[in-house]
Amino acid sequence: MLRHFKNFNPFIHIPLILGGIVLAAGLAFLFGLIVMVLWNWIMPEVFGLTTLTYWQAWGLVLLAHILFKMGPGYKRPHRIHDREWKEKFRKRFWKQEEEENKTQESPDQV
Repeated sequence: MLRHFKNFNPFIHIPLILGGIVLAAGLAFLFGLIVMVLWNWIMPEVFGLTTLTYWQAWGLVLLAHILFKMGPGYKRPHRIHDREWKEKFRKRFWKQEEEENKTQESPDQV
């Protein structure tokens, strides 16, 4: 287990870790603030809804994440899905192109 920490330099790694934590917290705060401001700017005028507090906006973000991101196949990596989709698209595209070539060639040969 100690071999993993062989190149650990506390003067470099600890500030990087703390900086990452501070950056993540700052971005999370900013994201919640953006959702709150956009909601309070648009929704009351357009739909007549009430305004949100900061924590209500964060609850809305969390709810949207649960509803839209955590569905079937959530734990499956997207790269695998993209690869499958691209392969299906290629097969359909080449099949369609071959059919078009056959229809274009057949009137000329007759």
